[in-house]
Amino acid sequence: MKYLVYILYSAAIDKYYIGHTGEPMDERLRKHLSNHSGYTAKAKDWSLRYNEEYSTKAEAYAREREIKKKKSRKYIQNQISSAG
Repeated sequence: MKYLVYILYSAAIDKYYIGHTGEPMDERLRKHLSNHSGYTAKAKDWSLRYNEEYSTKAEAYAREREIKKKKSRKYIQNQISSAG
């Protein structure tokens, strides 16, 4: 099984969301776009901007936390642009 760390972006609220999952990315994105409560419920235009693959859930979660700890929009944008 593979695990992904991903970054979503919403133009409507001009915000990024960082998460990790063991689900296929299209299914995870569908859930973010569905009716639910939580941070991503604030917008309905989330799009995948970046992802990284890991072999364990622990590695993916650690990377998610590392990105979030930076608390930097510029860092996130640099990650996205470096992926080309």
